Amino acid sequence: MARKPISAEQAEATQLGEIKRILETVLLAGSGPMTLAELKRVFEVELSNDFLRRALEELRSDWQGRGVELVQLAEGWRFQTKADYQRYLDRLNPEKPPRYSRATLETLAVIAYRQPVTRGDVEEIRGVAVNTQIVRTLEERGWIEVVGHKEVPGRPALFGTTKQFLSDLGLRALSELPPLPEMAKDLAKDLAHDLQASALFEVSPPSE
Repeated sequence: MARKPISAEQAEATQLGEIKRILETVLLAGSGPMTLAELKRVFEVELSNDFLRRALEELRSDWQGRGVELVQLAEGWRFQTKADYQRYLDRLNPEKPPRYSRATLETLAVIAYRQPVTRGDVEEIRGVAVNTQIVRTLEERGWIEVVGHKEVPGRPALFGTTKQFLSDLGLRALSELPPLPEMAKDLAKDLAHDLQASALFEVSPPSE
């Protein structure tokens, strides 16, 4: 008995379903957020950004109502655990994320909202000297970086936040930063949760 030919819509749905399964596998096995360019390299055929975004949005919808969600961040797309279930994961992994001093968080907030700024600018705004170790800590964590030099004598470095900083806060762009008073109050709590949530759901490669 001859098979009934499938319609173009059915063929597209079949293709989309397979692409979603591939994206799901790659993102779950990945060690961090992945950009559209990185995801496109997985496929043998060339996919348009629009088609890939459609597949990702449908995949995000498929995971709604679960303890894990697909999110788009500044660094790309990733799966992460939902905040509502964090307390259960804490029982499996009681190790606490690193704690940062008030001076460190204030320095980070100034850079985030006034960037690009020099170390001198931060000191003027905060009214106190900025310890070199604070800047080094934020750079090593991947939250700030040198984005240029101010055209004044000495050409001091200009600092700005990174995409990793936004991703750790669960954001896609600087425009999504909360109002400054709220940021000052909740920065430490939000960073601690997002760092722990992403780390707990990270799939590590097998050891050799």
